[in-house]
Amino acid sequence: MGGWLRDKLPERVDVDRLLDEGRFVDPDGSRVHDTDAYRPHSFVWFHRDLRVEVTVPGRIDVLHRDERLVVVDKPPFLATIPRGQHVAQSVVVRLRHELGLPSLTPAHRLDRVTSGVLVLVTEPRWRGAYQQLFAKRAVRKTYRALAPHRRELALPTTVRNHLRKERGSWQATLVPEGIVNAETHVEREQVLGERAVYRLSPLTGRTHQLRMHLWGLGIPIVGDPLYPEVLDVAIDDFSTPLQLIAHELAFTDPIDGAARTFRSRRELPLDGAGRDEPGASRSAPVG
Repeated sequence: MGGWLRDKLPERVDVDRLLDEGRFVDPDGSRVHDTDAYRPHSFVWFHRDLRVEVTVPGRIDVLHRDERLVVVDKPPFLATIPRGQHVAQSVVVRLRHELGLPSLTPAHRLDRVTSGVLVLVTEPRWRGAYQQLFAKRAVRKTYRALAPHRRELALPTTVRNHLRKERGSWQATLVPEGIVNAETHVEREQVLGERAVYRLSPLTGRTHQLRMHLWGLGIPIVGDPLYPEVLDVAIDDFSTPLQLIAHELAFTDPIDGAARTFRSRRELPLDGAGRDEPGASRSAPVG
């Protein structure tokens, strides 16, 4: 097996060292040895070296925990799942360790810069049922955002258009001739001088939908590093959080039929540098 690995992997991969350290494993986790026979049509995994990640500040507050679900209040700047430059600094990796749940998996995702309610399942056997709720739009979602106050903007209103996000592109784009695939109901909740808190109820879940829709209304969300323009923000700069909170999720539980409602305790404006917002508490059951 060692000879096949050396032949297939790039020269920068130190196969000898990884084999010696037991870093190559079979799907069942058993160690692969240099002298093992090559097995066609099989998979080999390896534990790669990870760079030292800057710790993302802010707590992951547990809102609810039971046999099937863990519902948390995610801080900004923390990725939902391990991806790219964010591995250890992700909700899944942190909570698997902190809660002792090695199979913990999200039922949906929030952008790294978005805060608020995130639902995870404790074991793979529950994943499909809860993921289908989100796929079938059977979850009622409410977000809150801080953005400029435009007195002349007639609200409430519903934004409907076609959005497209290409792989590798930072921003989504508006397709004027496209069939509607993105819909958000927008209400003004509170005026705070030159800014206002808006209540957003998405009926669809396109990538960057809420950010695009508020930008399109002339009220881009405060702290947005992508809209209206892409900003060069260092990966360890936590000073300017996106002022967007996934405030509430409500659905009928697909397992027992119970009505479930979960609400974030975070308040706008979100503080910078990872300081926790007034009103956030560490854990309590909701719904």
